[in-house]
Formats: sequence, structure tokens, C-alpha cells
Amino acid sequence: MDFLQMALVLVVLLILAIPMGRYLARAFSLDATSLDSLFGWLEKGIYKLSGIRMADMTWKQYAVAVLMSNMAMVAVAYVLLRLQGVLPGNPSGIAAMDPLLSFNTAVSFVTNTNLQHYSGESGLSYLSQMIVIIYLMFTTPATGIAVVMAFMRGLTGQRSIGNFYVDLVRAHTRVLLPLAIVMTLLLVAQGVPQTMEPTATATTISGAEQQIARGPVASLVAIKHLGTNGGGFFGVNSSHPFENPTPWTNVLEILSMFLIPASLPLAFGHMAKSNRQGWIIFGAMGAMFLVFLATAYTNEINGNPALQRAGLSQVMGSMEGKEVRFGIAQSALFTAVTTAATTGTVNNMHDTLTPLGGLVPLGEMMLNCVFGGDGVGTVNILMYAILAVFIAGLMVGRTPEFLGRKIEGKEMKLIAITILAHPLIILAPTAIAMATDMGTAGISNPGFHGISQVLYEFTSSAANNGSGFEGLRDNTPFWNISTGLVMLFGRYVSIIAMLAVAGSLLVKVPVPETMGTLRTDNHVFLVILIATVVIVGALTFLPVLALGPVAEWLTLR
Repeated sequence: MDFLQMALVLVVLLILAIPMGRYLARAFSLDATSLDSLFGWLEKGIYKLSGIRMADMTWKQYAVAVLMSNMAMVAVAYVLLRLQGVLPGNPSGIAAMDPLLSFNTAVSFVTNTNLQHYSGESGLSYLSQMIVIIYLMFTTPATGIAVVMAFMRGLTGQRSIGNFYVDLVRAHTRVLLPLAIVMTLLLVAQGVPQTMEPTATATTISGAEQQIARGPVASLVAIKHLGTNGGGFFGVNSSHPFENPTPWTNVLEILSMFLIPASLPLAFGHMAKSNRQGWIIFGAMGAMFLVFLATAYTNEINGNPALQRAGLSQVMGSMEGKEVRFGIAQSALFTAVTTAATTGTVNNMHDTLTPLGGLVPLGEMMLNCVFGGDGVGTVNILMYAILAVFIAGLMVGRTPEFLGRKIEGKEMKLIAITILAHPLIILAPTAIAMATDMGTAGISNPGFHGISQVLYEFTSSAANNGSGFEGLRDNTPFWNISTGLVMLFGRYVSIIAMLAVAGSLLVKVPVPETMGTLRTDNHVFLVILIATVVIVGALTFLPVLALGPVAEWLTLR
């Protein structure tokens, strides 16, 4: 039964992703489409009001627009968080955030990470939830979608990489807003609160008084999944019955956070005028995801052998930290999806996963291309595809080509920088944290699991995921500053480098396909692509994984 329910969810996802991929390719087309007449009146009004000119940009102009707009959002978010105590929309009288936590929170949500070193229901006013958190939950995935569209235009040789501000507006009007409205209504129908009323006071059956937090929950939960954001209205995120009350909402949240990432490789196939190309990219990511899902489910359903030896029944599997209304199957699926799509929302506590179950979210974030978040994950897998073409080309002594464009030194240097930056901003801070009292003071579980806690925090930050092994005491100056910097580097180094690659490929003269051209739309390339991702990831992260989750697993045997 567990396999059937997981399979049904994934089949529904596939059925939805196929038309969604076609729709995304049309929605961001540089040529006129029927969608222009449907959304054009609204978009033209936004362009006029905002002073946006629709002229095509170079990759440098596109990158500057991304950085300038995002940094402006950081500044606005920081000021609002610092002033929330004196601003309206605060019926519970929540005080302003302190400076370093405000910095971490602003950076976290602007980078689409949504790492939360605070508890949502007690740390933010309604105004902050709406005009800081929900606002950034729209704009940051829109930024990611815009960037991947620019990157795919460069790879497929369209007339330009487009205009960032036009793409940003389209991501809102044509994708995120319509889907968020539908999702919000579905969540409300299932019992998720959507109100501006203050915290409710209730009397329990024992006569005690209880404060029940509520607010505009449904609208936040909708976009937190659609935008692969992950930050929860409540501290326990989608484990809370007000965020995720039923098995149906659990399935809705899984589908909504996986829909856009799963559709983007298919959209790439349409833009490249080769559906097979899109399916090969989708197949590579899908194969890796299924391995991770199987690993998570198998380890959680088999339970904890140490608890079994202590006389505690593991018939239901390892239910520690999980909600009974979801069980092992829906918890394992949610865990695999939220870190594959780098969403970061959780319906169970990752800190309580079995050692190898906890390795699954770590591994997916370390690879950072098993579908990935809205936009950036597809950029990363396409980067690996170019690397795979380059390696295969060297092996047969030919100049590598991808979609008719030669891959040369400039592109490979930029890709090398991106590939090296990801492990660097994970492993170096982890080493510093483990070597200093400021880092180790936050560890709640010394030993191998403590290493996993620290490693998970920086991996989640670098992958712009936001989930955590929440046993780590992370609201300290050290963790707020260090993870804030890692989130910035994790987001923008790859974006700038890949836009540069897109700009370089765009101006190259296409070369005709010959007998010696390596085909990238067949199963041979699919295997080469998976091998490239796994080998690069394994060589980089296997040693530290051996010190954390693998060593912890061995102690339980």
C-alpha cells in the first residue's frame, strides 16, 4: 500500500508536468503567443507603472538587474523586520527582530532559502508575514524562473537571453499568482486558516488557558510550496495541523512544490525543439530521485535497530519525529521531495530520521540538481550536461558540442568555478564551526550526529533549501552571520556564472551535426550525465558523509 500511494502521487505529478512544461515554454517565449493577449493588459500596466523597458538585455545587464533588484529587496525586508514592533498589523504585539537575526532572515528569504532561525508564529507580525515573507516568496522563485529561462535561451540559440524585468513580471502574472490563488482556496477548503484575527484564547478540558496562534496561513503555505520556498508560518512548518491538516493537503503540498521543477526540463525540450532532449534531462533527475526516495523509505520503514534491541517495537517503522496522520510513506516521500526540489518545508523532523534516512536530504542538497528549486536546479543539471559533453568529447578527441554550439575553455572555466564553489561554501564553514566553540556550542547531540547537524545547516544554506536538523541551536551571532554569507554565495555565484555561460554560447555560430557529434538526446548520454553528477558529488562529499551519517549508522548495527 505504501508503494502504491507513493507511485500514485508521482504519476499524477508526471501527468501535470507534461502540459506545464509546454505552458512554461510558451509563457516565456520571446515571440508573440496567445498568452500575450490574455495577460498582456496587466503586464503592460505593470511595465508602465514601473518604468520597465522591454528591450533585450546582454547577459551582463541581466545579471546586474538580478543583483540590484534582489539587494534592494534585502534592504527593504531588513528595515521592515527591524521596525515590525512599531508597525501596524501586529495584533499579538510581537517585538522587532534583533539586527543579526533580521539580516539572516532577509537574506534567507531573498535567496529562496527560507532558513528560519526563529519560530514563525512568535517571531513575526502579520504584516511581516505578508509584506516581507509572502512578498519574497513570490519574487525569489520568480527570479529563479527568470534566470533559468535566460539560461535556456542562451543554450538553445534564441535571439537573446531576454529582459530580466519582463521575465520577472511574467513569472508572477502567468505562473505563480494564478497557481497560488488556486492552491490557497484548496487549502482553505481542507481547513487551513486564512484570517487576520489575533491569537485565539481557548480553555482546555483541564481548565487551563491556551493561546492558539493563527493568521493568514493558507496564502503563505500555498506560495511556500509553489515557489519552492519552504519557510513555515509556524515553527514546526508543515508538521503543524494548521499548515498541513490532512493526507490530502500533504499530497497537494508535495505536488505543488514539485510541479515547476519537474516541468522545467520538459520546457527546455520544447525550447530546444527536441522533446527527447528534455526527457533525457528529466530522466536523469528522475532516476536519481527514485534512488534517494527508495533509500529514505527503506531505512525509515525498517526502524531503528538500537531501539529494537532496547525492546521498543519498530513494527510501524521509525516513527520518531513523524506525524501519525502521514505515516512512513508520506513522510519519506515528503522528505525526498522537499530536498530534491530544495524547498525546505518539512512534515517531519529531519533531525530524528535514521542515519541513512538523514543522508538522503543531505545527498540531494549536496548534488543540488535532483530537480532542484524553481529554476536553479534545472540550471545546475544543464551545467552538468555541458560538463558531461566536455568530458565525453575529450575521451574521443573531439571538440565538445552541446545543441550545436562548441564548448570551449571560457565556458568550462565558469562551470568549474560553479562546481567548486558549492562544496567550498559547505565544507569550509563546517570545518570552521567544528573547530571553534562558537560552532560546537550549538550542537545538541555530540558525536557523529553532531557533525551531521552542522553539515546539514551549511548544506541547506548553500543549496538554498532552508530545512534543518533542528536540534542545532542556531539563533546565535555565529550561525546568523555564517549561514547568511553562505546563502548569498550559494545563490548568486552560480547565477552570475551560468548567465555568463549563456551569454557566451548565445553569440557562437552553430555548427552542423556530423557523424562524430555526441548525441545528447539518447540513453547513452543519460547514463553519462548521471555518472558525471554522481562521481563529482561522491568524490567531493563522501569523506564528510563518512564522518557523519555513515559513521552514525555503523554505531547502530
